[in-house]
Amino acid sequence: MSDLKGGPLRVLHCDDDPMNLRVVQEILEAFGHSAVAVLSGAEALDHLGREAFDVVLMDIHMPEMGGIEVVQRLRASVGPERNTPVIALTADVLSRRPQEYAALGFDDFVSKPILVSGLMASIHRAAAGGARPPLSRAS
Repeated sequence: MSDLKGGPLRVLHCDDDPMNLRVVQEILEAFGHSAVAVLSGAEALDHLGREAFDVVLMDIHMPEMGGIEVVQRLRASVGPERNTPVIALTADVLSRRPQEYAALGFDDFVSKPILVSGLMASIHRAAAGGARPPLSRAS
């Protein structure tokens, strides 16, 4: 876990597209962070129940268990993982407004295609915790 003073972060990234996982992993590693990549919501919940992460990047649309269901289950859990910051990642920017993601339990929202600056700003805001600006479409 990071010291939240700019040190390396441990990020769990859940996406059903292996290419998205690879691209984000390379971005995170370029900034000195480590990423654990999983292909399903069930895998994400399993990892969160066993390991501590500074931030979770969660794809919204996945087969079997989408990102919204994962966050609902995570927030309803009783362990310390329930408070892990989760950033919604989606190419579908028309279905929900960013504020709706906050109501669903997400800490921030990043639209796809991902812009490195927006992703990293969102990750650092989420990892820092505390008061955060209203959700915006950090790209």
